[in-house]
Amino acid sequence: MRFDVTVTPAAPTITYTDVRMPDPSLLDPKLDVVFKRLFAEAPDLLADLINAVRSDEPPIVELQILNPQIAPEELSGKFIVLDILARDIDGQMFNIEMQTRVHAGWSSRSLYYLARTLGRQLQAGESYTEVQPVVGIHLMDFDLFEESQACWAFELRDRRYPEVRLDRRLQLYLIELPKADRLRSQARGALADWIAYFKHWQEEAIMQRIDRPAIRKARERLQTLSGEDLVRHQAFVRERALHDEVTEKAESRAQGRAEGKIEGQTNFLRRQLQARFGPLPAAIERHLQTATESELAVWAERVLFAERLEQVFEG
Repeated sequence: MRFDVTVTPAAPTITYTDVRMPDPSLLDPKLDVVFKRLFAEAPDLLADLINAVRSDEPPIVELQILNPQIAPEELSGKFIVLDILARDIDGQMFNIEMQTRVHAGWSSRSLYYLARTLGRQLQAGESYTEVQPVVGIHLMDFDLFEESQACWAFELRDRRYPEVRLDRRLQLYLIELPKADRLRSQARGALADWIAYFKHWQEEAIMQRIDRPAIRKARERLQTLSGEDLVRHQAFVRERALHDEVTEKAESRAQGRAEGKIEGQTNFLRRQLQARFGPLPAAIERHLQTATESELAVWAERVLFAERLEQVFEG
């Protein structure tokens, strides 16, 4: 409760404004394990989300979740994305992912898994005409492209005549959530509601303005899941794995920079030694290959004044 006091010449007037702070007890629906528990156990919510993203397509009325379980190794494994694989009553396949970090080979990985899902449909002797569409929907909590567009739909089209489509059985929808939230005019209706939910799930004032039944149900389910010890433990394990992944990447980059720096110093010193003393013996090469950064610095100073090659490495 906040008290706003306005002083007038006559007398003070006190007004009361109901201010609700974000609820820190709610789990983040963008965490992939929470996202999967939220939607894989409620196919009607997933259908509503898919229909919101593909609002120009015939609506999906029923979904079967093909991978509802979460294996323990998926929670603790790094470089893993927990996805939801579903099929509608017409046989269309849907792969839905919530991604919170971009990684090398992102586009190649996305296309590979969609193509693999497409290729695994046929059994021996079946006709290609029986292949059903495979639709990927990736909700990303980062900006992937520099362009101002935030909602993307990719499929096989001609480069010169984009209105000519070769086939619609491989589709990929990308929603850049931060950008879509900033550019709210690009998403309307149901999709705008879902984007607001994923970005502002803790903000009661914003959530109260959304009267979509699916969003209300998603909020209720998130409250229920957030109160379950098992789900909170799963979220903790998953967050820890993701933090470990980020740390491992940072350490690898730092190590790579350090190794690159040492390699550059080694090559420079080698050229100095060769310029003064000619070809280097194998033993000296071994010294250079195993040297530390501090050793290279000392040797680089000595090479300026040493009269013989051995004097550079003495001591």
